[in-house]
Amino acid sequence: MSLAVSATLDHTFARDLPELCLSWSAAPAPDPQVVVVNEGLAGELGLDPARLRADTALLTGAVPDTVAMGYAGHQFGNYSPRLGDGRALLLGELPDGRDLHLKGSGRTPFARGGDGKAPLGPMLREYVVGEAMHALGIPTTRALAVVTTGENVLRENGYEPGAVLARVAASHVRVGTFQYAAATGDTDLLRRLADHVLARHHPTADGYLGLYGRIVDVQAELVSRWMLVGFVHGVMNTDNTTISGETIDYGPCAFVDTYDQDAVFSSIDQGGRYAFGNQPAVLQWNLARLGEAMLPLFADDQDAAVEAATEVLTGYGRQFRVHLRAGLLRKLGLASAPDALLDDLVALLARTKPDPTTFFRGLAAHLRGAPAPLDDPWLGRFRAEGPDPEAMDRANPVYVPRNHLVQEALDAAVGGDREPLDRLVEVLRRPYEERPGLERYALPGPDGRYVTYCGT
Repeated sequence: MSLAVSATLDHTFARDLPELCLSWSAAPAPDPQVVVVNEGLAGELGLDPARLRADTALLTGAVPDTVAMGYAGHQFGNYSPRLGDGRALLLGELPDGRDLHLKGSGRTPFARGGDGKAPLGPMLREYVVGEAMHALGIPTTRALAVVTTGENVLRENGYEPGAVLARVAASHVRVGTFQYAAATGDTDLLRRLADHVLARHHPTADGYLGLYGRIVDVQAELVSRWMLVGFVHGVMNTDNTTISGETIDYGPCAFVDTYDQDAVFSSIDQGGRYAFGNQPAVLQWNLARLGEAMLPLFADDQDAAVEAATEVLTGYGRQFRVHLRAGLLRKLGLASAPDALLDDLVALLARTKPDPTTFFRGLAAHLRGAPAPLDDPWLGRFRAEGPDPEAMDRANPVYVPRNHLVQEALDAAVGGDREPLDRLVEVLRRPYEERPGLERYALPGPDGRYVTYCGT
């Protein structure tokens, strides 16, 4: 199949697991216009950005053998047995093994009352935040391109240009995919799904219980990385928890400007279930649902399977603390430190609620003679450990996607002005390098509560 690019898509998911997807075609895009092509990512994938811009067939799904993936999920704690790609399509796997997937490509049989379309703003948010997370070293899906379709879609703030996101991921298998397979009662299907994941993501895992352990570990590390940079996902449903350990779906996400455990930005998270400080516990809850779905693979005896899964899941808290401790040591420029120093730091942040990004950069600057970012006895204990300010600068970003700057860039781009968006992405791709003239990108936003939307 020619893609007008130097690559050929494979279809291993659809071939291995036809019960978990439906053949479906993208809705026609009457007037597709490329808004952005991620040239760096295209180069990684061996794709020609110029040809992607010239021929939008791939980026709008006008290619054969596309499928909508099926999955279930707990959404805000409530189980939905049939979710799936209601407005998305899997185009296939690229030669390096990663998925190419569309979002906003029209209604599928999994759609639940929506129009299947996506507005331009939220699709550009996926591009901006995905690139920022990648530059921060956090596992993430990434946008290959965003293309307007020539149609308008109606959302909370009125009409907006419709758009399609072309997204690249290690895969789009989720906790909800296992829930969907388990709900069929077909143990062979569940086993084939686990075999697919083993081969693709965790080939050295020791059997199905070992696979579960690997998934628990990669997710524990992922959420620790979120906490270390102040990232709030906003909609941590089980269908948004990947098996690969990548961050997926940047709908109502945000970065905190104050270290507030109760910080919530999503318009739909009225109860604060997915607040900043709740994320580690929510992730463990999601992984418990994965363990439940995989029970038939762990042992023939139900009690034995539950006991084995519980033992693996119990290790989540330990793994999270290991990853969080290692990350805090990096941020503090220390090879080692007493546990009390790190525990007291987290408590200090929760009590004083500083902007975490400028706080850690300020600590490094203080070691070089700048004023201290806080007045607390903890600071003297920290200095006594002999921190390395250069190492701190390598571990603590100057620039993160500040909510007000992201919104400013999205509003301008939707209105036809791409310059603020391009500038913001350029800044975020080099987050650890402080550069003159970019001071506004390093500062927290003005007081006020930012609200973000999924775009559905």
